[in-house]
Amino acid sequence: MTSADVADLIARYAVHVGAPVRTGTEVTSVQRTTDGYRLATTNGELRSRTVVIASGACNRPSVPAFAGAVPVEIEQLTPFEYRNPAQLPDGGVLVVGASATGVQLAAELRQSGRPVILSVGEHVRLPRTYRGRDVLWWMDASGVWDQRYDEVDDLVRARRLPSPQLVGTPERATLDLNALAAMGVEIVGRFAATRDGRALFSGGLRNVCSLSDLKLERLLDLFDEWAHSDGLDADVAAPERFASTEVPRSARLELDLRSGEISTVVWATGFEPDYAWLEVDVVDPKGHLRHDGGSVESPGLYALGLPVLRRRKSTFIHGIEDDAREVIEHLSEYLAGDARARDGSRGR
Repeated sequence: MTSADVADLIARYAVHVGAPVRTGTEVTSVQRTTDGYRLATTNGELRSRTVVIASGACNRPSVPAFAGAVPVEIEQLTPFEYRNPAQLPDGGVLVVGASATGVQLAAELRQSGRPVILSVGEHVRLPRTYRGRDVLWWMDASGVWDQRYDEVDDLVRARRLPSPQLVGTPERATLDLNALAAMGVEIVGRFAATRDGRALFSGGLRNVCSLSDLKLERLLDLFDEWAHSDGLDADVAAPERFASTEVPRSARLELDLRSGEISTVVWATGFEPDYAWLEVDVVDPKGHLRHDGGSVESPGLYALGLPVLRRRKSTFIHGIEDDAREVIEHLSEYLAGDARARDGSRGR
């Protein structure tokens, strides 16, 4: 589905269920009261016994502090501000970050004819298709996405994993570092610091890529084992493996930002939630909600749609369904218990 198709689906869904959707309404604050919550909005006040926060985890770009040391003559922008290559000044572009957004922007900018350098840190490599099926079909069918949050060894790390290197195109092309290098994109290590007008890159590029390749191999092994155990080998193509990431033998470790080689830095360094409007003490020092599977540390307050909320698929539109059932069941029980408590107090 295209983005327009998805938007249309959501609009038709709202009509179908008769949801009282309030468009053009910004929630400016949520405060705890004695019997629930008070929400200030741009269209008046709302009061509710319960609140579900479904605003997502990608509300604002996450840009490193040393971006402030980049020379002023260099244009800097984030994916929130980027629209197309034509909006950028003439010259080369340094794209920082090699997750889904970074690789897509690097490809688009390179295809526009610009010189592009891609700074690569930790990343998740995936082929667009595997054994004749879309890789997301494999993730879903094999049960990888159904793994629950209480079954994950390192939940904090799982919730911080970068998005896979994937792009949606009609031809279902794989877009990884090898594909970008073949286009002429220069691959360098993680942008670690800015010093005296120079961008300094980590020397650990080879190790980062080797780890990503290893994790890919393990995932493909898991797919193969599942297909064999479920008797699906005859229904899909033969197992396949992909070439290791080709790391430049001498990837540069620094770039003079005043040399004119690049004119723009695009910070594709991830996103973070924004809970400035949430005036309830449920946000940790790093800006993330404190919750247990969507039950936030405040009675009657819940969350949905966050990374690995209850399952690995929690952030996907199709993946929120199971989470929603369980979270809303908890919410309903909370309301029922609240109602019983009120009835009991009135009886006394």
